[in-house]
Order: sequence, then structure tokens, then C-alpha cells
Amino acid sequence: MKIKTTLAVLALGLAALSIPLSHACTRVVYLGPEGMVITARSMDWQSDLGSNLWSFPRGMARDGAAGPNSIRWTSRYGSVIAAAFEACSADGMNEKGLVANLLYLTESIYPTPAANDARKPISVSAWLQYALDNYATVQEAVTALRAEPLYVVAVATPDGHAGSVHLALSDPTGDSAIFEYVGGKLVIHHGREYQVMTNSPIYDQQLALAAYWQQIGGTVMLPGTNRAADRFTRASFYINAIPKTSKAPEAVASVFSVIRNCSVPLGISTPGQPNISSTLWRTVSDHKNLRYYFESTRSPSIFWVDLTSLDFKEGASVKRLKLSDGAILAGNAADKFEKAEAFKFLTAEGK
Repeated sequence: MKIKTTLAVLALGLAALSIPLSHACTRVVYLGPEGMVITARSMDWQSDLGSNLWSFPRGMARDGAAGPNSIRWTSRYGSVIAAAFEACSADGMNEKGLVANLLYLTESIYPTPAANDARKPISVSAWLQYALDNYATVQEAVTALRAEPLYVVAVATPDGHAGSVHLALSDPTGDSAIFEYVGGKLVIHHGREYQVMTNSPIYDQQLALAAYWQQIGGTVMLPGTNRAADRFTRASFYINAIPKTSKAPEAVASVFSVIRNCSVPLGISTPGQPNISSTLWRTVSDHKNLRYYFESTRSPSIFWVDLTSLDFKEGASVKRLKLSDGAILAGNAADKFEKAEAFKFLTAEGK
């Protein structure tokens, strides 16, 4: 039985070798004492995403940017998000401490709706924002999305890549959920144990690979490449190996060290892998203290946004913190946001 298991895992590993590395990200959740829950992610991409931070209030009327039949909603919660191409919400936290992260997944196959399909389409560019706008907890999101009021429609990115992603949610209780479209069907992994997510292969196969490495033990050997399966293994080991503390500064520093360990050096060139992506930025979200940290790999300093310092009430202004011009910030940057017109989600062709 052990031989069969090992062979199966090796087969998965060989399959992972053939997966394109053009877009690679990592997400990890720290579960500490006294409600100290922290989610971190790296954003790895081949080209400049032009990322800025946005503050969105409650009461915003939105649609899914997937044609006239798109799902429509009014935001229940305010949020801070990191945008990609000023056309997609890629990462963020809402005022209830729900954190959402979009990561690339080449194997995503989104639904083909039937003619009488009751579900409403939503562009993949608005999927994360829908979750932050509508839900306070992971359990609430899982219950609602499992009923499938919507289906996701893929859209090519402005730099010409397929918009193939999966979505991770985490909340102040330490609960997590992973949402993937596999073979056109929504698959949800829900529970505190789902602390880590990377890219390919699909999540079930990532879990199988992680189980194999757990038998070896991280103090003996850990895989060190930039492949998604290797980053998954390292993140899974380190996030549970670092000290558990209720002191936010120490916990945040430890989590930053883990996500940096899973990052890809800026400008790296690997023979035979011309499309490998560098880490452009990292976020660390302190659910308990509602603090959203942002680190650009081109900046010498980290800054953060205290969500309690922002005005999320209905009717408040949409605001933007511009980073795409190379701004260097430190400390709490909540007062640096400026009024701006909300960007439009990248449009998909829904039915």
C-alpha cells in the first residue's frame, strides 16, 4: 500500500513538472493563540500589474461585468483591496475581517450554462469583490456560494493571459475555504485545516503531495524549487513550525518570513522556463486587528492600512492609494487614500 501511495505521489510530482510556471502565487494562514489569525499571500506575475489599493464603502451598486444577465448586488461591507490592471480585485480584506485571495490555477474549467440556467454570470475579475461585499464569515460564504447563485466566466487579462484562478477565503475564527472550478463544476474545500494554497495542480492533488512530504518531515528535507507543489510543501511546514504568539508584531513578522520563503526572486531567469514569474508584492492581513499590510518587492519599506481608520459608511467616497507610480510608504497609510472614481471590472462574455 505504501509503495502504491508513493508511486501515485511521484506521478503527481512528475505531472507538476510539466505545468507552466508563468503565474505563481502562494497563500498561507497562521493560527495563533487568543484569536491571532493572519493570512499572507504573494502575488507573482510575469508583467507589471499596475496594482493600487482601493477603499470601497458599503452601499455600492455593482454588477458582475458578464453581460446583461450578470448578477447584481449592493455591497453590505466596506473593504480594502489590491487591484490588478485597475480592472480586477485580486486580494483584500473587508471590515468584518474576511480576507479573500485570488491565485492562478491553469486547470480551471468554468461552467457552460444551460439555456434555462438559473445562475447568474459573474466575470472572474469581480468574483473576489463579490465575496468581500457580501459575506462576513467563511461559513456564510460557503453556505451561500454552495447554492450557486452565480457561475464564473473567464476573461483574458490585459496582458493576454487566461484569467484562470481559484479563490481562497479566511476569517477571524481561522476558518478557511478554497473555491475551484474543476471540469466545469464548483468544488469547495472548507475547514481550518486548509491553511495553504498555491497554484497547480488542483487542490485535491496538492493535498496528496503535502501528505507525502509530511511523512518525510520538514526538518529532514524540503523541496526548494519555485514550482507550486514545492511552495505548497514549504509553506505548510513553516507556517506550523514558527512560534505561536498572541503578540501581533511578532506574529506578523513571522508570517512575513514564511511568505517571503515562498516568493520568487525579482527578475529571475531560469533556463527552460522563460515565463517564470517574479513576486511583485506581498500582503499580510491581521484579521484580529483589521490591519492590511502591503509590501512591494521594489520598495525598501512595508506599510499598512488600519481598516478602522477608513470611512466605510454608505455614501462615503471610493478612494484609491496610488502605488503604481512607485510611491514609497511606511506606517499606517489610511490617510493617504484619495477620492477616485471606482475602476470597472474587466468584462467577460456571459449568457
